[in-house]
Amino acid sequence: MIDKIQSNCAQAVAGVRDGDTVMTSGFGGAGLPTALVEALIDQGARELVIVNNNAGNGETGLAALMKAGRVRKIICSFPRQADSHVFDGLYRSGRIELELVPQGNLAERIRAAGAGIAGFFTPTGYGTDLAKGKETRRIDGRDYVLETPIHGDFALIKAYQGDRWGNLVFRKAARNFGPVMAMAARCTVAQVDEVVPLGALDPEHIITPGIFVHRVVAVGDTVMIGPAPGKGPKKP
Repeated sequence: MIDKIQSNCAQAVAGVRDGDTVMTSGFGGAGLPTALVEALIDQGARELVIVNNNAGNGETGLAALMKAGRVRKIICSFPRQADSHVFDGLYRSGRIELELVPQGNLAERIRAAGAGIAGFFTPTGYGTDLAKGKETRRIDGRDYVLETPIHGDFALIKAYQGDRWGNLVFRKAARNFGPVMAMAARCTVAQVDEVVPLGALDPEHIITPGIFVHRVVAVGDTVMIGPAPGKGPKKP
């Protein structure tokens, strides 16, 4: 029987190794799997390469992971915000590397990894410092720069609902990078608000099918597990 449900977040992030590339979904705080990131801090892996849209907010989540000295490099689009002081201090003191990637390129590089695409040409970044050292090409009179896929060892993503097969439904803007990251990682771990019975998710609403998800852990106030569809969910 396929059952990808993990009993806790510590079990869900087991196996992350020093030096791994870890993708974390989220657009600022929306869709960030905070409970999984906190478990990663407790887990102890170091020298991590983090892939995220931002470089942490305040003192929690990714900022806390960086403050604990666990991150060697971050690949992101928006490293500086009003409350990104943890990253700012680490970067200015030379204690963290930054690979700055335009947001559209970031999403497409991750998607390319999941789709098995070896690379793609984009006009975004051409002629800037972001294109230094990269192959360029003129196509139909326009200049492009070659971008390569970003693969992850682990993807930590947040979804609204999931079942024991790993099928996922997202909630509004919290969806953001989660679906493409799930496809691009060797092991995808989904933090969900609810685990529902098989068949309870409308197939038309499933954004990420279970084939891309390896572990599911519920951290919401309500956790639904067990009964067959039509018999009504119950709290454990």
